[in-house]
Amino acid sequence: MTSSCESREPVAGSGAPRCPRSGTKGPAVELLTVKALLGALALRSVRQGLYRFCADPTCAVVYFDEAGQVFETADLRVPVWQKEAPGARIMCYCFGENEAAMAREVAETGRCDAALRVRADIAAGRCACQVRNPRGTCCLGDVVRAAAHIEAQAGAVRQADCG
Repeated sequence: MTSSCESREPVAGSGAPRCPRSGTKGPAVELLTVKALLGALALRSVRQGLYRFCADPTCAVVYFDEAGQVFETADLRVPVWQKEAPGARIMCYCFGENEAAMAREVAETGRCDAALRVRADIAAGRCACQVRNPRGTCCLGDVVRAAAHIEAQAGAVRQADCG
């Protein structure tokens, strides 16, 4: 059974507004998410309406609206993994799964079970992705991709060491 957390993934269609700085199409983010993650100063300037998420890693904008208001990484209470350098980025804002811990797990056990842990927490109804994840969506896909990438890198290193 798929939880509401897993199934809720906004899609940026061809008509989706674009970030005013990077031109990146932005999926909608609930106002509650924006308000929950903005710092106190930025929160004072939030307006009612629809905000969108800019995932471009080279752009400091995180949220923008159609009127041109933007909130940047410095305006948020948490780091935005899409905007951070690879290596120790947090992927799961509810349960703290991050690249560094995933890499340690792979080094110690040969595999990463982060996705299994997150799935179990989702199934138990413990996630709050709509509020904790800056993108306002479930992180499971990001965790799965990150774990697979880290496992593949570790496999390539082991193979090179044996070559």
